[in-house]
Amino acid sequence: MAKVYDIPADLLIARLAEQLKKEKKIEPPVWAAFVKTGVHAEKIPQNRDWWYTRCASLLRKVYIHGPIGISDLRSDYGGGKQMGYNLAHHRDAGGAIIRKALQQLEAAGYISKVQSKGRMISSEGMKKIDRLATEIHKELVKAMPQIQRYG
Repeated sequence: MAKVYDIPADLLIARLAEQLKKEKKIEPPVWAAFVKTGVHAEKIPQNRDWWYTRCASLLRKVYIHGPIGISDLRSDYGGGKQMGYNLAHHRDAGGAIIRKALQQLEAAGYISKVQSKGRMISSEGMKKIDRLATEIHKELVKAMPQIQRYG
């Protein structure tokens, strides 16, 4: 059985975002169509389904690094902001987006809150991600038989 660590992150996040969108447990808030993802971003996200991608990415990050808090996630999702002619300085991502996405994942049962430590993946969330990782791994093995013994 393959784990999250055996699968490329972009494949896992894309497939997980599709599943989250189909399940209807997670819905983007009304304001999600108008906000930037942080101070460092110049424009709003171009992908209309960016909310599901962010939720899938957060779920993967909590799986790998959990228990993790919102401030650590804000730092991870932040980026460089150009300050005139000077070098870019790091700015954290928006906390409301991360907080609301984690609350929705919590309500769906994929994440649980640990007192004074942050969020952790729940057993249901772990099962979901591991099953998806196994599916993707099987598809990759079919596509490239030479990686059968390495994953």
